[in-house]
Amino acid sequence: MQDTIALVDDDRNILTSVSIALEAEGFKVRTYNDGAEALRGISASPVDLAVLDIKMPRMDGMELLGHLRKASNLPVIFLTSKDDEIDEVLGLRMGADDYITKPFSQRLLIERIRALLRREKGGEEDAVSGEAPEAPLVRGELTLDPARHLCTWRGERLNLTVTEFLILKALAQRPGHVKNRDQLMDAAYGESVYVDDRTIDSHIKRLRKKFRDVDDSFQQIETLYGVGYRYREA
Repeated sequence: MQDTIALVDDDRNILTSVSIALEAEGFKVRTYNDGAEALRGISASPVDLAVLDIKMPRMDGMELLGHLRKASNLPVIFLTSKDDEIDEVLGLRMGADDYITKPFSQRLLIERIRALLRREKGGEEDAVSGEAPEAPLVRGELTLDPARHLCTWRGERLNLTVTEFLILKALAQRPGHVKNRDQLMDAAYGESVYVDDRTIDSHIKRLRKKFRDVDDSFQQIETLYGVGYRYREA
């Protein structure tokens, strides 16, 4: 069964190009050019995932997300401009699952969509294909379950974006080993996508904050200045 994606953006060029790319990957796509129209459409006919621009007329992405979260846990990816870090943080706190900064790679967006849908299905795709789901990774108080996109620290669940989850997994797989920013970019975005070094630093900063929100003594992610990051050995 095809997954249905709601694509919401006031830029018609983005609506056209991204919907063509998604349909080529086997998705059904419904496009909306403002939040109010999208809210009516999604409420009347639910979708499997929504990609929302933050800055839109009539009803912006933040307001639309607030309405959607009252009724469902629909996976949501925000599209945001490079200067909107405050909006990114607010959006993630409100319940967005991930965000991608414009201009963006369509391939990267498709990979993020697939990752979120896999998380929502809780490994069902592995069961259907006959492949064994990836085993949970346990490092002391940390547990990462890739099949369910689940992260816990001392039994407390953390709501990580797909990007944050992949960066943490890359670090925790080999405690004590340093990962430079290029290696973390590859783990989170794929080898053919380049992002600014500061993007990785921002993700690490948000990861630490999420862990310290549940444990203010958390110090497992270490910075080696001028080199990279590592997950502290137990």
